[in-house]
Amino acid sequence: MSLKFDFNNMFSSSVGAHGVSQQDIDKMLPEAQKAARHLKKIIADPDARVKLNLEWAKLPEQDKTVIDQIQKIGKEISRKFENVVFLGIGGSYLGLKAAQDALCLPYYNEFKNLRKKSPRVYFEGNNLDPDTLKTLLKNINPKKTFVVVISKSGETTETKAALMIVEAWLKSGVGAKYGRQILAITDPESGSLHKRVVAEQERDASSFRSFPLLKGVGGRFSEFNMGLLHLAIVGVNITELFKGAREMSAKCGQEDILKNPAYMYALLQVILYNQKAKSLAVLMPFSQSLKSTADWYVQLLAESIGKKCHRKIVVSPDGAEDWLNDKENLFAKGRTPISAAGTNDLHSIQQNNVEGENNKVVTFIRVENFKTDLKIPGAGDLLSGKSFSSLMHLAQEATEWALASENRPNCTIIMSEVSAYNWGALLFFFEMATAFEGELQNVNAFDQPGVEGYKNYMYYKLGKPGISQTIAEAIKNNPLVKNSEYIL
Repeated sequence: MSLKFDFNNMFSSSVGAHGVSQQDIDKMLPEAQKAARHLKKIIADPDARVKLNLEWAKLPEQDKTVIDQIQKIGKEISRKFENVVFLGIGGSYLGLKAAQDALCLPYYNEFKNLRKKSPRVYFEGNNLDPDTLKTLLKNINPKKTFVVVISKSGETTETKAALMIVEAWLKSGVGAKYGRQILAITDPESGSLHKRVVAEQERDASSFRSFPLLKGVGGRFSEFNMGLLHLAIVGVNITELFKGAREMSAKCGQEDILKNPAYMYALLQVILYNQKAKSLAVLMPFSQSLKSTADWYVQLLAESIGKKCHRKIVVSPDGAEDWLNDKENLFAKGRTPISAAGTNDLHSIQQNNVEGENNKVVTFIRVENFKTDLKIPGAGDLLSGKSFSSLMHLAQEATEWALASENRPNCTIIMSEVSAYNWGALLFFFEMATAFEGELQNVNAFDQPGVEGYKNYMYYKLGKPGISQTIAEAIKNNPLVKNSEYIL
């Protein structure tokens, strides 16, 4: 396994009173061991995994025949089309963007020789800004464009609106059989998008083909499900990706928490959050290719751990668990993630990291070997003869030192290189660490009730049928009030 977790600078021996002591760990270890046993029990039970949305833990073990089918269709799309537009939001966008930036060469869309005959890939349906989608559709050819829409229900406003626009654009430019250029990744049994797939395929079996979003896999944990077609289209080795994820899964399955990298990451972060008020989680990869992975992690942590209520576990007579929001035991906490990048943000957020409020933990991602390198020419200058990679490594080391010298806790994930294998391991590491953090904080890390607030308000204002009376009354009786005196 060429992925390591260095947590030296999380301890009081490095950062003084702002770090974790051995006593802190010893005190929390019994609770952590109990949490580890509970998580292991759930993951080992197929029914519980699906019911409680932990099926993501088994995605790296998917049947090879399924992967072969996805790769076959991915190669077909790649061969026939110049452009592929993915429509999705949340994990259905962030996971794909993270994969493309990490595993494809920089400027992938701009230069044909970098794509190796693969199509350009664009991401839409992740916002309601009309400028981006209109500009894209104005500048690509519908006859040479394939569209993949990713949505469990088909009702998410951003993605649904984009699909309606893109459909009209395709129909106008391609004709009656435009549906043959659309593939849906959606719930295989229910939802408006599923119904649309069924209806379209009854008319034309080649129209609106589909792949399933698997049960028990939430969007932010679903890159190894809904992201596979994208990986196949751009030519990423899915076998290597899953190999890295499986080996990290084995490493994170160790019962000894002190030797389990994902569990140690979560344990240290929780101690620093609960006891040292370290509420901000800065993820700073020292590789431009991993900046979008940091953006993906923002959703993973924020939606999983930022919760209003503690979890209430109700056990039925047969031992099955239900996880409820304990509204009598309010929590309203959770670390706030921040995405950054080295060395870019050493000239912005780093000032606050070093001298601002000491309420942060910075996680670096250090890449030992880059795909290419540059050597600075000339002689007599401080930088002459130095390689970019050596300067990047030095900058990361210097940033680590600057934080530690000011008693700011930090840690480093070390990758030998950014490859499909290591990136698969990295994502699984963060997913398992986040799941364990949910256990330690006793919150449901696999729901996101807070996201529904803005959706309900929009649906109510749009007049969508089926809004519950309770929600409708809450919105009606608590309108937004704007005082003109406070608008300058």
